[in-house]
Amino acid sequence: MIQAVEPLEVRCRPVGALQTNAYVLVEPTSRHSILVDPGAEPEALYTLLTDTVPQAIFITHSHTDHIGALTAMRQALAVPVWAHPLAQAHITADQWLNDGDTIPFGAATLRLRAAPGHSADMLMCLADDPPTGGLTAIVGDTLFAGGPGRTRSAADFRTTLDTLRDIVLPLPDATHCYPGHGEAFRLGDIRPQILAFVQRDHGNFYGDATWA
Repeated sequence: MIQAVEPLEVRCRPVGALQTNAYVLVEPTSRHSILVDPGAEPEALYTLLTDTVPQAIFITHSHTDHIGALTAMRQALAVPVWAHPLAQAHITADQWLNDGDTIPFGAATLRLRAAPGHSADMLMCLADDPPTGGLTAIVGDTLFAGGPGRTRSAADFRTTLDTLRDIVLPLPDATHCYPGHGEAFRLGDIRPQILAFVQRDHGNFYGDATWA
């Protein structure tokens, strides 16, 4: 499915008022890098790219706290911006990415999965993690260790449930998830909670939720 010689290096820096996680993915063979979700603090983001060759900026979704420093970083790095087509109301990208698209990245290959719910333009980025047999997954605000991303309507919450069932749960237990806020986690460690969550009758609920 996805091939990589070595696992990607994942660097993280929480930035801005909401402590949004900005990531830098580094492919160890080429030292190529991708900046993910430049939410704020351009100088800190530039430092995060030290000793790498920036190739692109990837936007998981176009909420303000994930794109606040996009213009500054785009100008500083002069690299293309990647995002889902539904983000075009808020940003301009050089390459629009859709569910199932693959992108060469040094010796690795990235695969994109649409993960709507928290936002319609949410994209997750997946790459092989050969030592574990799992994946490295940049999941944006799709899910966190303690629950799914916030929704703004009952329809959005039902979409989140579909995303959890159809996109998230089929991933291997050894998937290491890097969310838009908070600590990274291993999918297998919270799988029972997600399974119980999607099987529950939530009625017309929407908003902030925990797995419990």
